[in-house]
Amino acid sequence: MTINEYQKLAMTTLNKDIPQDQIIINACLGLSGEVGEVNDLIKKHMFQGHPLDREDLINELGDIAWYLAEAATALDIDLETILKCNIDKLKKRFPDGFSVEKSINRK
Repeated sequence: MTINEYQKLAMTTLNKDIPQDQIIINACLGLSGEVGEVNDLIKKHMFQGHPLDREDLINELGDIAWYLAEAATALDIDLETILKCNIDKLKKRFPDGFSVEKSINRK
């Protein structure tokens, strides 16, 4: 499956009752909530002695992907375009790969 196929399939489960102008708000709040769930799993693993639950982590990352697809859909753009824009930005910022120096002295 391609990333754009994922977006199309995922959006078949979009709540059709959300007004169009509020879909981006739902997406951003959803992203925030799901990142919080990922952080909670990491916190429990690192500081509370829990084993890292890979399956749960994978499921939460999938939820993040869903909300990212919703945000892209709200902006009327496909995920592949968003990911390509990100790679283009990273290539400009780190043309020879990551370096601490370029990270600290970003333009």
